[in-house]
Amino acid sequence: MEFWLELLFGNAVGLSSMIVIFGALGLMLFYGGFFIYKVMHDESPH
Repeated sequence: MEFWLELLFGNAVGLSSMIVIFGALGLMLFYGGFFIYKVMHDESPH
């Protein structure tokens, strides 16, 4: 845990890389959930 805190707050590169990683994960989860929601709630044209 101390390693992660040092990586996060020790230098700007670690902090920015963590922001990029979590931002990408958040976007993937959001778009994945949105796509699944649209598919589940979409009326079939048939």
